[in-house]
This record gives sequence, C-alpha cells and structure tokens, in this order.
Amino acid sequence: MTPEIVLIDSTDGRAPALDQPREDRRVQGAPQRRTWTLHEAGPMSAGVWECEVGRWRIVFPAGRQEYFHVLQGRVRVHGSAGAVDVGPGQGGVIPPGFEGEFEVLEPVRKHFVFVEVAA
Repeated sequence: MTPEIVLIDSTDGRAPALDQPREDRRVQGAPQRRTWTLHEAGPMSAGVWECEVGRWRIVFPAGRQEYFHVLQGRVRVHGSAGAVDVGPGQGGVIPPGFEGEFEVLEPVRKHFVFVEVAA
C-alpha cells in the first residue's frame, strides 16, 4: 500500500494533549498549551500547537530541532544573541542545543515539525 499524504491543516475534532510549562521553567504565567501531533515517523513529528500568553525557559537537546510556522498570534524567542519576534505567516527554526526563553505575546496557533538529528 502506498503511504498517504498527511495534511497538517486541521485537528479534525481530535482531542489535544494538554500541558503547561514545568513550574521550574516558568518566567511569566502558567499558560495552557494544546498539542495535536498529527504525524510521527522515524526522526520526525509534526502537528498543530496552541498556547496562551506566557513565558518560560527552553532547552533543546543537541539532537533535536524544531521548524515552526505561526498561523495566528505572535511569539518572541529569546536567545543569547537577542530576541526574535515571529507572527502570522512567518516561520522559524529552533536549532539543536538552543537555550533561551519562549514567550507567547498573543495567543498563538502554529504548525510544528520536530526532527531528531545525530548529536
């Protein structure tokens, strides 16, 4: 059987995984996060992510990176070189080994793709 294309444009009434940033990583607020993982294969997973306003520290392992594309809302990613704002229609890559802070400035909905790479 030939694999089918997986569309990452709708959550199709599926229930999301709910969580919040770990308490020890919270900088501002305790935002609710909703994740719909719609595809997982080998070193890649992809889906839709939503989050309320808040800010928390992030640490990416040396073997993990994320590409994301903001559909609604606005985020700011703080790193050692400064902060980058990403809004609707824009995307970004959080590289392996990145340490900084992720801030949701306006409630956000985004597509995400995580890829595991050799560390």
